Amino acid sequence: MIRSILMGLVAGQRSMTPLAAVAAAARKGNLPHGAPLERLISHPVVAGGTVALAAAEMAGDKMKSAPDRVVLPGLIARTLTSAYAGAALAPRGERTAGAILGVAAALGASYVGWRLRCAAMERFGQTASGVGEDALVLGSGLGVALAPR
Repeated sequence: MIRSILMGLVAGQRSMTPLAAVAAAARKGNLPHGAPLERLISHPVVAGGTVALAAAEMAGDKMKSAPDRVVLPGLIARTLTSAYAGAALAPRGERTAGAILGVAAALGASYVGWRLRCAAMERFGQTASGVGEDALVLGSGLGVALAPR
């Protein structure tokens, strides 16, 4: 269940990264047996699409017009992706709990991450703070998803 919680923390910062990370894990055969939508998300076109969505989100985050992660559409996206990722990374029989824990972690981390990012932007600017955050989020997401089960 720790993987579900940790991926929720990732979703709190970038909503699309959990999908890309879970797709990478599915392609490597590193999801628990019978994970939801495993065949779909491991398909090369779908997996590539999740990577494209994650990259677009990271690029868009550097724009001055980028909305805060705590606006309703962003929170809805985080809720959906963290629920799926939390369920996909949880063992069979614990998928509902994995989804719930992933969502709880994502929503809490959204607010904490938003405040930290605001402080970092004041000191380092939007682009530099965003690139640093992206590196941390991408590395963490892949580390969680690809960690040995």
